[in-house]
Amino acid sequence: MNEAQISEIIALAWDDETAFDAIERQFGLPEGEVIKLMRRHMKPSSFRMWRKRVSGRKTKHETRREPSD
Repeated sequence: MNEAQISEIIALAWDDETAFDAIERQFGLPEGEVIKLMRRHMKPSSFRMWRKRVSGRKTKHETRREPSD
């Protein structure tokens, strides 16, 4: 995976409206692998802030979204 792809994955994961399922369809990385990638390529403080923000968020999982989302 090149740097441009890694940057795009991080940007998509950072976006509140992009579900992990969409990232997996586009790049073939399940949620756990996205988290590992972000942990490796982000500053620790930025990673912790992101994890705290997205933890349990419905919009990050298509199956848990409300129909209007």
